[in-house]
Amino acid sequence: MIKIGIDLGGTKIEGIALDADGNELIRHRVATPSGDYAATLKAIIELTGFIESKTGQTGSIGIGTPGALSPATQLLRNSNSVCMNGQPVKRDLEKRMGREIRMANDANCFALSEATDGAARGAGVVFGVIIGTGTGAGIVIDGKVLTGPNAIAGEWGHNPLPWPMDNERPGPDCYCGKQGCIETFLSGPGLSADFLAATGVQKTAHEIVQLAQGNTEAEACLQRYENRMARGLAHIINILDPDVIVLGGGMSNIKRLYKNVPQLWDEYVFSDVINTRLVAPVYGDSSGVRGAAWLWNI
Repeated sequence: MIKIGIDLGGTKIEGIALDADGNELIRHRVATPSGDYAATLKAIIELTGFIESKTGQTGSIGIGTPGALSPATQLLRNSNSVCMNGQPVKRDLEKRMGREIRMANDANCFALSEATDGAARGAGVVFGVIIGTGTGAGIVIDGKVLTGPNAIAGEWGHNPLPWPMDNERPGPDCYCGKQGCIETFLSGPGLSADFLAATGVQKTAHEIVQLAQGNTEAEACLQRYENRMARGLAHIINILDPDVIVLGGGMSNIKRLYKNVPQLWDEYVFSDVINTRLVAPVYGDSSGVRGAAWLWNI
């Protein structure tokens, strides 16, 4: 039987089918219906049907979504597709499809994908970070996603930036209601906001990276970013001691991070030796949907 993965995003829903060896059989994307819960469920069901009709096989179904199911209510919470929040997504889909599905946070799916057959394949403890418009993470231990009793394991982005400097206190406002969350510093918008504060010039994260090759202000901005990431990840190493940290999301395309951040985190890790590896993802933007399919391996 094939494994079907569905990645529910704010603007697109992507589906994939994998065979038992992880080979991709088909991939297809459709637009996410805007602000319409019933239409979103319908799109997921139709996308699954399309994949099964094209492959001629019935598959297990795993779904990755921003946010997570509340352990108390089994309703979705913290999704950026806000029409899905407070809804019994898993229960409604299972009722309409007549079979069991598995659901997990999209960062958990990313970490599971890279731990299963990606950049962290074979590693015992994997911390998978998504740094894009937001900042999240997932944890995989011995091939299994760590969810936790509160379904918040890996919510790294909504902890305070460790070892803050005076000019980093109290930190930018975060949508969660706190100030100085890691997300406000390490997300793409966080990098842009830091450059704007330092220069008065609005640039995207991509533009700042390109500009840094010959601009001292952009270079200084990236160096601050790397130091903040080193502090944030050192905190994780001190607590979780992962074998591998995999970066995903748009900011993971900054190649210099993989060299510079490990050189900086030495100062903050409570050990005389650091064997944790910082690596780029094998599957990039495809990791989330692959990880959703792999939910049936655990």
